Amino acid sequence: MGLPVLEVDLGPGVRAGFTTRAGGVSAPPWDTLDLGLAVGDDPAHVRENRARVAAWAGAPVAWGRQVHGSAVHVVGSAADARSDAVGDADAFVTTLPGTAVGVLVADCVPVLLADPVARVVGAAHAGRRGLVAGVLQAALGAMVARGADLARVRAVVGPAISGARYEVPAAMQREVAHVVPATACTTDRGTPGLDLPAGAAAVLREAGVGDVRLTGWCTDTDERFYSHRRAQRAGRTTGRSAGVVALV
Repeated sequence: MGLPVLEVDLGPGVRAGFTTRAGGVSAPPWDTLDLGLAVGDDPAHVRENRARVAAWAGAPVAWGRQVHGSAVHVVGSAADARSDAVGDADAFVTTLPGTAVGVLVADCVPVLLADPVARVVGAAHAGRRGLVAGVLQAALGAMVARGADLARVRAVVGPAISGARYEVPAAMQREVAHVVPATACTTDRGTPGLDLPAGAAAVLREAGVGDVRLTGWCTDTDERFYSHRRAQRAGRTTGRSAGVVALV
């Protein structure tokens, strides 16, 4: 049986999807497909899990360290694509055939991008700070610099904490919404919230991306996914899922 990745269509010659917690070897509380090397899990288990994702992708995956900023790392060599940590960045772009890029998440928004005609793909980690810092615009800019046409780009906004569950102080909501107005929302408790997936989709559309889709899965309520907030409420740590896109 193959790895239960939630696959999305980003065009011919592109393989893309979002991992769940299932299909790996990690023990609780990281059970089972934890892909994060910085959350206390056994590194041997994480590397086995990453190898399973690479097998699903049909290509080695370049993994970096997400730091909630707007830096883009362009994966341009086979050595990059086989590295546990290609650098501190929140977006990864490649035109290298037989290569995948991935971002790690546990409530933040994974965004997968592709122009299948220009043969350029990207993955971005759009948390609250990164969204405000312009990580999605930076990722798109790196793709355009390598031949992508925004009108042809396909984007999928992956599983993340929903606005209904992401309660924040009112001042923080105002600060983020000042930059990305579509993030402002009310939670299911009637309190100020941030809808990061909606904000990500709005940024992509405003940038000119021709095809923007949202998966709609909430990591806080859907236990198929890792959730930092859900784990915090239970007093536990948790693993990391990924959005992965490959040129195959």
